[in-house]
Amino acid sequence: MNRIKKISYLAAMPLLLFFMVPDLAYPTASTDIWAPNTDTQPWGTGHVTADTYIPVSKNRDGSRARTITNSGLTFGMLPFKKLTAEAGFDYKTGYGDLDYRYPMYFNAKFAIPEDAYGSYFPAIAGGIYDIGTERNKTDYDLIYIKAAKTLALGSFSLGKFSFGYFWGNDKLLLDQNQEKDSNGIFCSWARSMPEINDKLWICVEYQGTRSSYGALNLGFSWQFTKDLSVLTGYQFYNNKNLANTATIQVDINY
Repeated sequence: MNRIKKISYLAAMPLLLFFMVPDLAYPTASTDIWAPNTDTQPWGTGHVTADTYIPVSKNRDGSRARTITNSGLTFGMLPFKKLTAEAGFDYKTGYGDLDYRYPMYFNAKFAIPEDAYGSYFPAIAGGIYDIGTERNKTDYDLIYIKAAKTLALGSFSLGKFSFGYFWGNDKLLLDQNQEKDSNGIFCSWARSMPEINDKLWICVEYQGTRSSYGALNLGFSWQFTKDLSVLTGYQFYNNKNLANTATIQVDINY
């Protein structure tokens, strides 16, 4: 069985599960701004995202940077409280010829929720994302593990802090000198802002390497309803040859 057939069968599993279970609504997502977080979609739910990354300048060599779009679906896969999972796929455009030939990418994640085994237990997640369908062209295949914990000072919430590490395809994750730079840390801080409005959420996030994945990300989202939120953000890429981007992300929960 070839790689594409295997991935097609994996993609079909969450679709079948989605139509077999009742619709519920939960305000969860599989990423903060750019990198995976430790959350997963609950069992019986789906998540739709539509993300756009707009370059704010040209690349350093003067070439025009492309606008990247990403439309995706993610589904909750396990009905357990102390072990959760999700799987999904994305349709990406903005990469030239690769858009038309290999636009599909897949992802999966397992997680243990925060406080699952006591009040001091952090959330722990591991998974893989950007599984492409063409060898050494789109198979970035980033494998990661990450932990997160919400901290407070008395009754004042300090937010959620996370830290993790990732490994990717060293044939594709290259720095500005075309040298391998395929693994590194990622970390984030995120917090709801009830002092301003319960619907406001802010985040600072960093992903290492000087490949196209490495960036410092700043963003905030506004939750219009329990099922709809919109995030705006900005990416400062570690690879200085790349133009920074602004992002708009629309998230809808089923």
